[in-house]
Amino acid sequence: MSHLLDAGSSSSGGLVHLALGAVGLVREALLGALWQPLLPTSLLCQACPRLLPAEGQPGEGCWRVHSVPAGGGPEDQARSTNALLMVASLLSPQNGAVPSEATKRDQNLKRGNWGNQIEFVLTSVGYAVGLGNVWRFPYLCYRNGGGAFMFPYFIMLIFCGIPLFFMELSFGQFASQGCLGVWRISPMFKGVGYGMMVVSTYIGIYYNVVICIAFYYFFSSMTHVLPWAYCNNPWNTRDCAGVLDASNLTNGSRPATLPSNLSHLLNHSLQRTSPSEEYWRLYVLKLSDDIGNFGEVRLPLLGCLGVSWVVVFLCLIRGVKSSGKVVYFTATFPYVVLTILFVRGVTLEGAFTGIMYYLTPQWDKILEAKVWGDAASQIFYSLGCAWGGLITMASYNKFHNNCYRDSVIISITNCATSVYAGFVIFSILGFMANHLGVDVSRVADHGPGLAFVAYPEALTLLPISPLWSLLFFFMLILLGLGTQFCLLETLVTAIVDEVGNEWILQRKTYVTLGVAVAGFLLGIPLTSQAGIYWLLLMDNYAASFSLVVISCIMCVAIMYIYGHRNYFQDIQMMLGFPPPLFFQICWRFISPAIIFRLKNATKPSREWGPALLEHRTGRYAPTIAPSPEDGFEVQPLHPDKAQIPIVGSNGSSRLQDSRI
Repeated sequence: MSHLLDAGSSSSGGLVHLALGAVGLVREALLGALWQPLLPTSLLCQACPRLLPAEGQPGEGCWRVHSVPAGGGPEDQARSTNALLMVASLLSPQNGAVPSEATKRDQNLKRGNWGNQIEFVLTSVGYAVGLGNVWRFPYLCYRNGGGAFMFPYFIMLIFCGIPLFFMELSFGQFASQGCLGVWRISPMFKGVGYGMMVVSTYIGIYYNVVICIAFYYFFSSMTHVLPWAYCNNPWNTRDCAGVLDASNLTNGSRPATLPSNLSHLLNHSLQRTSPSEEYWRLYVLKLSDDIGNFGEVRLPLLGCLGVSWVVVFLCLIRGVKSSGKVVYFTATFPYVVLTILFVRGVTLEGAFTGIMYYLTPQWDKILEAKVWGDAASQIFYSLGCAWGGLITMASYNKFHNNCYRDSVIISITNCATSVYAGFVIFSILGFMANHLGVDVSRVADHGPGLAFVAYPEALTLLPISPLWSLLFFFMLILLGLGTQFCLLETLVTAIVDEVGNEWILQRKTYVTLGVAVAGFLLGIPLTSQAGIYWLLLMDNYAASFSLVVISCIMCVAIMYIYGHRNYFQDIQMMLGFPPPLFFQICWRFISPAIIFRLKNATKPSREWGPALLEHRTGRYAPTIAPSPEDGFEVQPLHPDKAQIPIVGSNGSSRLQDSRI
């Protein structure tokens, strides 16, 4: 067999050509010895258009194998054909002359890819690990049986969370399209993609308002005395009762013990309001008395909102190329802050009591359907399924990336962060309860009530409280930004992919700027005096039942309309192996059943029946007198609570938890 090595044939290549030629020489020696008896009659030249695309000639490091004497029967020819495929794979332009060189190039030059796989994993972790992990999960855990809540929580993670996460990642990665483009799989269901865009738009508008409030508290913490530590401010009322002695404000010291009258007030007075609560309601928000009374725009919040959108835009100015670098800090530093707060918290008196309150199992609650519903909803919402963000982030992966591995890693990291954050929160709340001499349940809260009222008040009890406050709110800012990056990129990618021409691809930065400006303008009403009413309204209804519907339709469309066999073959082509049997069963049966049951969507609501009360007889006769909580009257929203009274789709009146 004769071989010709075309490497280093021109002097312009220099050392690169020489290196490539050396690699080709080694390959020739090895392959010539291994495959010479198996090669077919002739082998076409393996050209390297990647190295010399202009001339279309074989590049440096390529092989030319010429005629070979034929011999053997049909079995030898079949064996030779298999050998040809293996040699062609080794010498193909996709692999390149240097194995590491191909991995450094984008597989999708038109859209671009992540710089490396760590960027995708960190971005997805930042997207999934958000504010809800810190201020919603710990509250749900202690309210639903403490440590016993972990059992349904991890059951839902295994049977619902990870399978849905893997489905969305594989869906976006296979098509390399955003939440609109992927529905070329079944154009009739493209409305699901638009639904994802609408959900991301709603959440992106108010989520950045929450970040701007965290910015406001962060800037307010840059002082030697926190402004919500005492009750001697102009905005405080006579009902204000702080945990610190206001008389020591001037010298910065704090009393060793609380005065007896103050302790009595804290323990027994029903009218007591904390200085942090009055700072939140009367100074930061200047809360109006009605949802329709917008009042004035709070200029400090408006300025912080502008800062938030500018930061988000600058981090996404080059798409995933720039955001992929930012997440090295935004996705990792919150864990540093959590660890610092955890170490400080567990060293405080009463911290063990708070942690035990968080973890002590109440096994009788595990039989309650509501506990399982809360576990499923927390898994569902915290992972960010059906928002479109997972599909978008995965669309920038390289085609053969192992998204199965990534889905398991990211999902477990998200849930472990929620559990870890519970220790951080309840160690501080236990210290505060011990300081006040009350039960932990008296100081435990969730949502904005935890982030901007309860926890800041607890921080005032610590030495060097401004430092701890700066760390806490900086952590909230980073957690929020990690999610906001993906929300904005979801909208931008969907628009760019839908238009799809070269003109808009070259002007993607302007699309990002336009979406950011629109988000800022739409968020201005939420910075008014009635803004918190609208924020809670959007929070409770923008991403609730709609996510259930979107996920159900997505599972049905992929598994039953497109066909589960087709999708399993697609994954095998992409990953090199089919999805595990467990995921196949979950996608087809278990996950849709859990999602569908999550809101009891199969049951008619209690409002179904004759419209007039006098016509509601027989099985429609009310068992109790109608009350405002039954949903027959519109109730005003109370922003001082993190819950909004609603009537669930299963007919039961309940308090829906805040998503953020």
